Amino acid sequence: MTSIITGDIIKSRGQKNPEIWLSHLKAALSYLETDNTLWEIYRGDSFQIEIKDITKSFEAAIYIKAAIKMIKGLDVRLAIGIGEKTYQGKDVTESNGEAFIFSGETFETLKKEKQNLKIKTKSQILNDELNLYFKLALISMDHWTVNSAEIVKLTLENPKALQEDLAKLIGTNQNAISKRIKRANLDEILALNNMYKKKISILI
Repeated sequence: MTSIITGDIIKSRGQKNPEIWLSHLKAALSYLETDNTLWEIYRGDSFQIEIKDITKSFEAAIYIKAAIKMIKGLDVRLAIGIGEKTYQGKDVTESNGEAFIFSGETFETLKKEKQNLKIKTKSQILNDELNLYFKLALISMDHWTVNSAEIVKLTLENPKALQEDLAKLIGTNQNAISKRIKRANLDEILALNNMYKKKISILI
């Protein structure tokens, strides 16, 4: 059982210097998975990553979104597929199985449905429930500012850090950090992540 995230960068072609978002994307993917055979960037602005711990797949999606939304004007579409892996290729885009098919199929529906994050597992009841939660979470996540995205990314990288510690890392004060966390609805999104872990663990 594994999880596959397929994604692409929204409005990437409007960027004068693609190297900026490309470096952010590479850094995010390599942070999530140090084995670079488990992620790949292809067709310019599309990518795929395998997150072996399926309970961490939503957190990985949040992290990628935050990393890209730190660049003004950009966003990301993400499709999570959870299922079996039946073939291990030399890199992620050559591997195959249920998780890859679910992720690819779901990704193809995102643009038409105008939703930037969806999941597919073999449980339709679970899919319906989680995709409703995602739809609600995206009301906030799709509108993260650069500052909001930065604090989300920083919090995920330093889960035990206090607000004062985060403030020192980016050269601001605790009050500013508190406001950014509130504006990003980060507490609610982290609560959703905890619930997601419990729901997904029934698939293991």
